[in-house]
Amino acid sequence: QVQLVESGGGLVQAGDSLRLSCAASGRTFSPYAMGWFRQAPGKEREFVAFITWSGGSTFYADSVKGRFTISRDNAKNTVYLQMSSLKPEDTAVYYCAARAGFSFRLNVGGSYDYWGQGTQVTVSS
Repeated sequence: QVQLVESGGGLVQAGDSLRLSCAASGRTFSPYAMGWFRQAPGKEREFVAFITWSGGSTFYADSVKGRFTISRDNAKNTVYLQMSSLKPEDTAVYYCAARAGFSFRLNVGGSYDYWGQGTQVTVSS
């Protein structure tokens, strides 16, 4: 079984930066991809970014492109989300997720097999 634990959330001001981490543990952890999603109060969960584990290919939602960067450290089984130029509309609970096998739909939450518990990010104006 794979466990994902997010950290790094907090309260920041608009324009600030924040880095989220997601540490994975499990007997053998070798996902196809890792993703970040977020859910704001009263809204549906939305895709933020994903990264493939071996090749490091990345893809971003338009709303965060140019401001957020996803990266991974394979040796540490950790994926990061560096968030810059934060806006109040980035306020949400951020979740990391792992996809075990190949998928064409890595921007869809239903494609992922494992999820973390989430970390709150609040951006004040």
